[in-house]
Amino acid sequence: MNTNTQSVRNIGISAHIDSGKTTLTERVLFYTKRIHAIHDVKGKDGVGATMDSMELEKERGITIASAATFCQWKGHEINIIDTPGHVDFTIEVERSLRVLDGAILVLCSVGGVQSQSITVDQQMKRYNVPCIAFINKCDRSGANPMRVIEQLKTKLGHNAVPMQIPIGLEADHEGVVDLVRMKACYFKGDNGEIIEEKEIPAELLEAAQQQREALIDAATLFSDELTEMVLEEKEIPADLLIGALRVGTLQRKLTPVCMGSAYKNKGVQLLLDAVTDLLPSPGDVVNQALDLSAAEAPVVLKTDISLPTVSLAFKLEDGQYGQLTYIRVYQGKLTKGDTVVNVRTGKKIKIGRLVRMHADQMEDIPELPAGFIGAMFGIDCASGDTFLSPGVSLTMTSMFVPEPVISLAISPKDHKAEINMSKALNRFTKEDPTFKTFVNEETNETIISGMGELHLEVYIERMRREYNAEVVTGAPQVAYRETITQKAEFDYIHKKQTGGSGQYGRVAGWIEPCPEEDFIFENQVTGGTVPTQFIPACEKGFRACMTKGPKLEFPLTNIRVVLNDGASHSVDSSDMAFQAAARGGFLQAFAKARPIIQEPIMKVVVETPTEFQGPVMGTLNQRRGMIVGAQDEGVMCAIEAQVPLAEMFGYSTVLRSSTQGKAQFTMEFAAYKQVPQSIAEEIAKKAAEKKQKVA
Repeated sequence: MNTNTQSVRNIGISAHIDSGKTTLTERVLFYTKRIHAIHDVKGKDGVGATMDSMELEKERGITIASAATFCQWKGHEINIIDTPGHVDFTIEVERSLRVLDGAILVLCSVGGVQSQSITVDQQMKRYNVPCIAFINKCDRSGANPMRVIEQLKTKLGHNAVPMQIPIGLEADHEGVVDLVRMKACYFKGDNGEIIEEKEIPAELLEAAQQQREALIDAATLFSDELTEMVLEEKEIPADLLIGALRVGTLQRKLTPVCMGSAYKNKGVQLLLDAVTDLLPSPGDVVNQALDLSAAEAPVVLKTDISLPTVSLAFKLEDGQYGQLTYIRVYQGKLTKGDTVVNVRTGKKIKIGRLVRMHADQMEDIPELPAGFIGAMFGIDCASGDTFLSPGVSLTMTSMFVPEPVISLAISPKDHKAEINMSKALNRFTKEDPTFKTFVNEETNETIISGMGELHLEVYIERMRREYNAEVVTGAPQVAYRETITQKAEFDYIHKKQTGGSGQYGRVAGWIEPCPEEDFIFENQVTGGTVPTQFIPACEKGFRACMTKGPKLEFPLTNIRVVLNDGASHSVDSSDMAFQAAARGGFLQAFAKARPIIQEPIMKVVVETPTEFQGPVMGTLNQRRGMIVGAQDEGVMCAIEAQVPLAEMFGYSTVLRSSTQGKAQFTMEFAAYKQVPQSIAEEIAKKAAEKKQKVA
């Protein structure tokens, strides 16, 4: 295995849904001789794409989990991670970008820059990943690569420079003109593996010269030598031009654009050349770790195998041989039989088996040097853990994990499904930090939450297939609360006389609304009318009433109880008696205190292209939303609103259909507010029905 990192490229392929990421990866593997036959991504030939190894992925023709592979091209080793395009699987893209050095942003020549392209671009920005753009599907009707390059500039703010221009478009798409070497490239043979270089067709010559001048002009900013040659009007050598373009790309100040059609096997080899020529090697990227022994001061890591090891586990998978941990080594090297320390748990781990992945096949390797991506077997860890040589105290910065926005209640059909369901949930929550599960104590339902309806749908489907767990899903219950709106007094005597010692306790005082705290108990008893030893019992009795409201059995909140009088009996008073008296007093006052139901209100922020601002506000208004404000941020617009959680179920689907899939939203809890009368009546009706069922 080559340890020279100059010839290594760790790249990701990311894009909007259906721009052709997986098809492109499939072609790359074919031209680099990793696979010997090309399969259709949509799985029509029954095989499906190499990189989509999950049954569900083959059926739906979508990528769910990012897959890793590596290949060789002209003396370079390229590690590729194919990532999903759906917004629901954002974490898969995040965790891949976290460990990559460069990326290919795939754009459809018809669709152009779409919503998910924007999200992916923001993620690249967050991790400072240099990228080259590939405009795919130039053979489709309506293809217009020049329009897409304009959008790259206006919508994403990239300094996009074409390195090629297409020879013919739509059905006449034959190849591309390489502007660096000024040659026309045609892709012949059954699968486009033979590249024929010819002179540029006469009708394209003028356009090609114009675009080449623009390319050189953009590159001169990054090379003085190039600027001098342009001023002296000398012939510019290709390697000098590529060197200048590379400097601009690595600084993210320039985005070179390639084009072609992966499905029709055109332009892929030139894209591979661009990857090796322009994207960074591990040594070109500054990676930082945080020093735990020095208040998390940043430390720059070096791609040097003689230094202590620093590596990051960025993805877990349950393989047929146990847990597979994908790992990227930043410094030092991992060797079979070595001992490393997991920073999060402090445990020492011995590396048993190291492999390099090719989708779902693998090859064993003796060591994994800095700059490479591989996988380890049978190691218990979580996504985002750092592994180090013993004696070093560094940690890689963890990934940004967005909060889940949608939840579902699930219940198993039978006992067998219950056991399998808990196994599945255990594994999924470990693999995917955006997928959470918990049991709601109030309703005793198992709730799963994730990034979108498709996200949860895929996991429920996977439970059924991979774990044979049949589950029933239902809308989760909203956590309503009850409270009071006015002061009410109580004076209650609890007495029981049945042979032997009786029970006696009297409490008096009032309850009132208290917006600051959930529950406050105040003792204002004077003159010992309630003996001090029984005060805690009174408090306990009042507090016990807070868990279930007398009206609809929702938890109570924001109530202040004041005890100012009472009476006791020298023999018959006890803790039990005063607890019961407190409960009786509370119920007596609660009915007079005008109780109301409150519901959770969420702060919802929708990011949408400005042209959909009206329809989006409409969707929020229909859901009893109160719009707080809207801000224009260039072509995008952020609308902030407060919407009841009960109205937010199914919102992601509605939002996507009313904005052509271009808008996305985040929501977080804001406050509890009173439920409108009509809805309170509906809730009361449902609660009554539920009580009857139970009875």
